[in-house]
Amino acid sequence: MTTRDSQRSRVYAAEEFVRTLFDRAAQHSSRSIDFFGTQLTLPPEGRFASMPSAQRYVDEVLALPAVTDRWPGPGPLRVRGRRSATAAHYERQEGTGVIAVPDRDSADWAMRELVVLHEIAHHLTPDGPAHGPEFTATFCELATMVMGPEVGHVLRVVYTKEGVR
Repeated sequence: MTTRDSQRSRVYAAEEFVRTLFDRAAQHSSRSIDFFGTQLTLPPEGRFASMPSAQRYVDEVLALPAVTDRWPGPGPLRVRGRRSATAAHYERQEGTGVIAVPDRDSADWAMRELVVLHEIAHHLTPDGPAHGPEFTATFCELATMVMGPEVGHVLRVVYTKEGVR
């Protein structure tokens, strides 16, 4: 029996808002933003030009000492292209985690660090609802470790604002 993924739409709405913050910060000469009354400086977000570059990033993230200490032995994780440009997803195939990311020109929204980290967080939390509290906590913690504390803070605040647990 599969656990219901009741907060999926709220998680996606929150993360779309966060990606928009990063997009707008990248468009300006300053990465400093006013975030609900607090000045924050967002780090640059990695973008991937190819599936091999996304795979290298995944391998490097999973090899970070902080990640291996916190989530020992999650198993291999492979990145593959996906035809549909509307979604990325995580799946398990014969014991191996697989991230399927749109690789078409119209799907540049998916070839970015925040989306790939979201999918890595699925790999690190195989139990429970796909976008449940364990997943969101893992994604916030992973984003903090990899991108910095500002990103983890922004995710936590926007999740809370959207009613995500």
